[in-house]
Amino acid sequence: MKAISKSPVCVLLTAMLMLLSGCGQNRYAQFGGYAQGGTWGVKANLKGVKERPEAIQKKIDDILYEIDTTLSGYNKASQLSRINAGEEVTPSPMLLEVVEAAKRFKEESDGAVDCFAGALFDKWGFGFGPGMNFNAIAQGYSCDKVAEYLYGIGVKDMLVDIGEIYCDGFNPSGKPWRIGVDKPTDGNDKPGAELDGIWESDGGPQGIVTSGNYRKFYIKDGKKFSHTIDPRTGNPVEHNLLSASIVAKSAMEADAYATYCMVIGLDAAKEFILSREDLEGYLIFGDFETWASPGFNLVKQ
Repeated sequence: MKAISKSPVCVLLTAMLMLLSGCGQNRYAQFGGYAQGGTWGVKANLKGVKERPEAIQKKIDDILYEIDTTLSGYNKASQLSRINAGEEVTPSPMLLEVVEAAKRFKEESDGAVDCFAGALFDKWGFGFGPGMNFNAIAQGYSCDKVAEYLYGIGVKDMLVDIGEIYCDGFNPSGKPWRIGVDKPTDGNDKPGAELDGIWESDGGPQGIVTSGNYRKFYIKDGKKFSHTIDPRTGNPVEHNLLSASIVAKSAMEADAYATYCMVIGLDAAKEFILSREDLEGYLIFGDFETWASPGFNLVKQ
């Protein structure tokens, strides 16, 4: 998924550019950096915001650094990694918050979304050791935490892109935010390089996340093994659902439910999405056939 439009801050000297807009006194700024193994970007309307752009950039960096040192399974010094290694660690409020969310998603999904089944992902070559694995919700949670900070300083129009996306309000042109939905072709590793279509927001607060089996997989003895593991069976999923894009009130929920859809497969995913008034979804399956819920606003290219 791509928005259309811990490294030092100095690598992004161009990140804090004020974007001139024709919409009254709106003052859009763009921020960015590196986190969670990739780049992140934020666009925000600073109309009425007292904090200087430099301070906003630093605070977002600080939030993402805290998430990395708390939840990352790749950072061996994080609280999660230390717990998984058997150390006695006093969990921070952030870790407790995410653990509680993970428990809720596990219970709600009857075990299909299980952040505590890290050993299964390690078994199939997609993990980083036994214990917890927050990959199904961590990036969405990161978007929500950055958005929470932006709301706190008075930002109303924003787009937060940290691999997953949270948006609210309108873009510098005064129009709803537009997000590209990647076409799930094997090897499509660059977000935005090949799009199936473009989703347009309704101007409200929304998280949008795509989960799929086209980037993380391997082929052994002629068989494709997906990184989507069904914790209930202990095996990679085997169905024709290629990707699931979910729109929810938060990016963490969209993240978890997109994973859930990829675990349960096409028919069950359709039924689940339609049963939830707070969700919209877009599924790509088979030979790139598509299905969209009534409220998923996709503009085909």
